[in-house]
Amino acid sequence: MPDAQESVPDTQESDAARRRRRAQFLRELHEAKQLRDRVQPRRARAARMRQQMRMRTFRW
Repeated sequence: MPDAQESVPDTQESDAARRRRRAQFLRELHEAKQLRDRVQPRRARAARMRQQMRMRTFRW
């Protein structure tokens, strides 16, 4: 990991790099979830139903 080896005194640069890595990770995670939902539609439907039940029983 090159970021861990170099010591950057400018925290703004490291924050920007961290945000870029996080955005890339979230994009890949979202893409992986979409692929899993396409490959396993029954499991995806069951997960949506469970989420709906959780939201229905949630107390505001």
